[in-house]
Amino acid sequence: MELHGHRVIYRVAGEGPPVVLIHGMVNSSRHWESVALRLADSYTVIAPDLLGHGDSAAVRGDYSLGAHAASIRDLLAAIGVDRATVVGHSLGGGVAMQFFYQFPQRVERLALVSSGGLGREVSPLLRGAALPGAAALLWLTVHPRILDALDRRGATLQARGSRRGVYLQAVVRALRPLEQPGARKAFLHTLRSVIDFHGQRVSARDRLYLLGPVPTLIVWGERDNTIPLAHGWEAHEAIPGSRFEALPGAAHFPHLEDPDGLARVLRDFLETTSPHAIEDADWGEVVGSRSPRRRALGRLR
Repeated sequence: MELHGHRVIYRVAGEGPPVVLIHGMVNSSRHWESVALRLADSYTVIAPDLLGHGDSAAVRGDYSLGAHAASIRDLLAAIGVDRATVVGHSLGGGVAMQFFYQFPQRVERLALVSSGGLGREVSPLLRGAALPGAAALLWLTVHPRILDALDRRGATLQARGSRRGVYLQAVVRALRPLEQPGARKAFLHTLRSVIDFHGQRVSARDRLYLLGPVPTLIVWGERDNTIPLAHGWEAHEAIPGSRFEALPGAAHFPHLEDPDGLARVLRDFLETTSPHAIEDADWGEVVGSRSPRRRALGRLR
């Protein structure tokens, strides 16, 4: 559909309560296919392409977490979805948390998969990509001949039973759209909005307490070398009542490396929790419950 004059792509499968799957950087809605189809017998699964990613428009504009969250709000409103369970992977986890913070009344549950925004550490590759001059290196990386060679290498590794082959082919699929200059610019704008040379520059840790009443699931690949597993554990400890699941066979892309495992964990979470509703009238009390002023008044009393 068109939103604000720009093409926005989303994919839908199944019928039932809505579940929104938000992809990460150098990913798209297509990368959720295996998980989405495993949930589609009981749920309406909605997977959007964030602006500048996949088949959605790459525009000159705002690629911050807040802007992506607002675009998802507009998309869901346009297709008639008022509330949903929101699942986010990597960058998409940061978008999902921002979506909850901006539009809490629209979130019934939250699931974070190898999520960004929970700590500073991130892989040297992503830190390097945020440096000035990275655009030229990115152009060399996404040259069709290089991508073809990486794709063949991934197929060879997969045929040998190596999970690295699945990972490599997923990266190639994600990089293909970056052959277009507009998509490369959108990727760099998105990356630099959340990462600099020192690591992740956006953190949700000071607001995790807000998720206390909301059913929250945190899933991580045990072999993740992109964002440390420890970020997930620390977030789990900071969110009262949250669940934590580690997938032994997955690294940073559980939806590609272990879609059965991830779908199983998500289904169990959906089936054993009740959707939560926060109304606008209650949000002030939720936010104010941990404010410095409220704590100071409590001590004076």
